[in-house]
Amino acid sequence: MQPHHTNKRRFLKWLMPALLLTGVVSAIAVNRNPGDWSDRLIQALQQFSNRYPQEKVYLHLDKDYYAAGETIWFKGYVTLNGLPALQATNLYVELLDKNNNIVQKKLFGIGNAGAPGFFDLPETQKAGIYQLRAYTSWMLNFDPAFSYSRNIEIFDPAKKTAPPADTAAADFSVQFFPEGGALIAGQANTVAFKAIDNNGYPIDVTGTVKSPKGNADIKTLHDGMGTFDITPGAAQDAFQATVKSAKGQTKTFTLPAAQSTGATLKVFNKGSRIFYQAVPANAADTAYNDLVVIAQMGNQLVYKASLNVSEGRISGFIPADKLPSGILQVTLFAKAGQPLAERLAFVRRDDLLVMDILESDVAREARKKSTFVLRLPDTLLTNLSVAVTDADAVPVDKNAANIVSTLLLTSDIKGYVYNPNWYFRNTEPATLQALDLVMLTNGWRRFSWEKLVNNEFPEIKFPYEQGLSMKGLATTPNGRPLQNGKLDMIIKIPADSSSMFASAPIDDKGQFNLTSMVFPDTAFIYYQGNDLVKKDKNVSVKIDNHFFERPTQIKIPYPLRVPPAVDNNSLKLFLTGVSEGNKVNRAINNKTVYLQEVNVNAKKVKPEETTEKRYTSGMFSGGDGYTFDLTKETPTAFNIFQYLQSKVAGLQITGDMNNPSLSWRGGKPGLYLNEMQSDVSMLSTLSINDVALIKVFRPPFMGGFGGANGAIAVYTKKGGDNQSTPDPSIRGFQLYKKAGYTVVKQFYSPDYSVKKEVHALPDKRLTLYWNPNVAVDTLTHTATVQFYNNDFSKRFRLVVEGITDEGSPGRLEQEI
Repeated sequence: MQPHHTNKRRFLKWLMPALLLTGVVSAIAVNRNPGDWSDRLIQALQQFSNRYPQEKVYLHLDKDYYAAGETIWFKGYVTLNGLPALQATNLYVELLDKNNNIVQKKLFGIGNAGAPGFFDLPETQKAGIYQLRAYTSWMLNFDPAFSYSRNIEIFDPAKKTAPPADTAAADFSVQFFPEGGALIAGQANTVAFKAIDNNGYPIDVTGTVKSPKGNADIKTLHDGMGTFDITPGAAQDAFQATVKSAKGQTKTFTLPAAQSTGATLKVFNKGSRIFYQAVPANAADTAYNDLVVIAQMGNQLVYKASLNVSEGRISGFIPADKLPSGILQVTLFAKAGQPLAERLAFVRRDDLLVMDILESDVAREARKKSTFVLRLPDTLLTNLSVAVTDADAVPVDKNAANIVSTLLLTSDIKGYVYNPNWYFRNTEPATLQALDLVMLTNGWRRFSWEKLVNNEFPEIKFPYEQGLSMKGLATTPNGRPLQNGKLDMIIKIPADSSSMFASAPIDDKGQFNLTSMVFPDTAFIYYQGNDLVKKDKNVSVKIDNHFFERPTQIKIPYPLRVPPAVDNNSLKLFLTGVSEGNKVNRAINNKTVYLQEVNVNAKKVKPEETTEKRYTSGMFSGGDGYTFDLTKETPTAFNIFQYLQSKVAGLQITGDMNNPSLSWRGGKPGLYLNEMQSDVSMLSTLSINDVALIKVFRPPFMGGFGGANGAIAVYTKKGGDNQSTPDPSIRGFQLYKKAGYTVVKQFYSPDYSVKKEVHALPDKRLTLYWNPNVAVDTLTHTATVQFYNNDFSKRFRLVVEGITDEGSPGRLEQEI
């Protein structure tokens, strides 16, 4: 199934007639005569757009930096063809370490194109650079560079200073990008450049390019980027650029060689009109006499013009006043559909979601209430999320992308953009000029024109999901696929104590596919194959693991860059706050359980009733360490090593979870299965569903050999604890445990107007308010934010992000 996409970008409904009326060099007036070779290009683009609509994801986080013991709160926004993806249901989010290992991964349910989510960071979380990655199954069919990815730094709250600075020797590199893609001999060419240091961050440079036609000066205009003009005298001219960095280091680079055939493309973005000019290498070369310019935005055709070099018809303009904000791809083609040159241009309109604070009542005293009223545009429905943090104690990453720069800019180009939010600060000429430099120095490769013209389309391996699914193969006793059958199921959901019946038909290949299921946490699916012809229920069923349930090690689309230094004063306040907050959380967990601000005394299970008492013996029955009773939970980890990751202080589990590396105090802990010595290979293949108990002993463990560095003891389920056996009330059925949507916990926001016992604890919150689904009053077009201060905050940082039903993103950030 492919995504339903009748709601294509709404602007096209009125854009097409508007452009047809302009009469500009046959803009959009596509000639449907059989002899028009360019028709094939238009048809290929339309076919690609219809079959492969473009889905995007963005995560709004409550903070830019985190420390062990905190919760990462986020809201996922999903769009399809530039509009809210109202039919999307499944959002996959992963937290990866610097070695590409998945530390945590969760599935969140999408509703109204948004998905609230969270990751709890245990106090044992190792400090370092991590990456958040978010995607839908549909996005996996395409280049992973276009999935959502964000680097975040996680600190150790016990250390009150920043990690040591990078001591690598300073180095730099400069890349050169001829406009349109190639230097043309004998013609004036514009060349853009980008200068970066050894961490990939922009630097200022100066220099010179020596040319027979005159030298060109190199000087950075914005964030390592700039342009210069050069005229190659002949093909294969090799130009040398001598460049000096701001730190005084000088290097020499070779520019791309000039060519004497073909053509390139110049673009002049004037805002309401985008002028272009084809630059042929040889006007007398009839092979490149007939040219076509095609412009597309969001895989939608917005302009087409036929050019004729012999007649001097080599330029024109694209009317852009009716286009929305976003990247326009302008491509120059030779006859038969050969792409010669390409240029990106950014269309910047005043069509973003604009929000402001209508009124506010800010309380700076401890535990007093603050109120903000947000004003939104009228006649628009909006999907909003709001975070309020301590403006002094929470560091801000000035280079982090926001919802506007992600959905309109970085999600459509390849290449790293430093501080992308800067380009949307205003529409002043200097800002737009710098934005055009980004267009010149970054590539757009959502599809290849050459492949489209030859009907080479992406292979769809992952469907557009509608809810949860379960698929597999049913076979008869002789091993052949079952035909004319069905799969009968009884589905029980422990999280909400609900149950349901379902039946999936089995096709002539023995395959079944149950879709559109929606349930929280985990479902116990009791299933039985049924042969309708022979009335035989002796059918074997094999259920396929969903791609998210399989152990995978993925390639991170973007490198983990060394982060810019964090201000030490701000960082000290931040880590002190987290450390004190962790102490409060430990006090809650170790003494009294506060649930929804009601004091509940935890009922202790008698020792003889515990799973540990029934399973352990001898030296394994005591000891100093951690105990995990898996009979009381339904873990979704695929083996015990992934389950234990980040759960035990000091125990490091890294690498491939099928063959992980274990380390504790510099050595490997001992491994035991049912109190017999074991090894990694045996324990890694053990199904987590068969495990009753895991005991992790701190070093040293005296119960067996190899205990100097601690020990991990695993116990498989005995009778009465084996949840893998069918419910005794459901005879003849097999059991399959299916992971569902993560249950998103509620953000704790105290109400100090009511006296409660929990309020006796210190309030050390750094995120004072987080709401992933802010209610908007449709009559007044306002949204109200109310929260109580903690014990110490004096200044607040309010961040609002959202998107309208027309697909316009917006962000409001204000310190108060």
